[in-house]
Amino acid sequence: MTFNDIFKSSFLENVASVSILDMALALVFAFGLGLFIFLVYKKTYQGVMYSSSFGTTLVALTMITTVVILAVTSNVVLSLGMVGALSIVRFRTAIKEPLDIAFLFWSIAVGIVLAAGLILLAVIGSVAIGLILLVFVNKKSYCNPYILVLSCNSPESERDAAAFLGQQVQKCVVKSKTVQKGMVELNMEIRMKDNNTDFINALAAMDGVSSAVLVSYNGEYLG
Repeated sequence: MTFNDIFKSSFLENVASVSILDMALALVFAFGLGLFIFLVYKKTYQGVMYSSSFGTTLVALTMITTVVILAVTSNVVLSLGMVGALSIVRFRTAIKEPLDIAFLFWSIAVGIVLAAGLILLAVIGSVAIGLILLVFVNKKSYCNPYILVLSCNSPESERDAAAFLGQQVQKCVVKSKTVQKGMVELNMEIRMKDNNTDFINALAAMDGVSSAVLVSYNGEYLG
């Protein structure tokens, strides 16, 4: 074995396995489509607390996936090692919004498709998915649901408040009821006839009603 044989390895041969042009094009398109995914996420976010770091993660995830898949497609042996390395990775961050999962998979899918050289599919697919999300997620329902938290001092005041509420709203369903000495608390899902919330003022002013709180409800705050 000579001195040159010591430094002769397949590692140096893999340096040029992916051309600079391919890497540049893939990363540029990954950044552009990742930024598009981030903008769609920002426009369609429906949660309580918007996280800009998650949007930045979508851009980074698209580019990272592109780099990983470029490496995998350039070497079959490397792909087997990559699968083993990634299999030990565990992510503990909880996904609070169900739609966030779709954006994560969207970023990963775009990175995979770009690294495979299917640039047109990645662009057209991303535009189609983005338009569908913008249309359906931002579509407002005809009658938005609300949660009413009502505190009463007695069962009689509870019945009077329920009767008054039934005349003022389109639909009223009791979600939960808590009874203690001298206090009855109701969590009610209501559908208002219009956007006028003046009936809450009249409800809170009724005898025996301690408080009335109206909360916008999208199915994620209370079960």
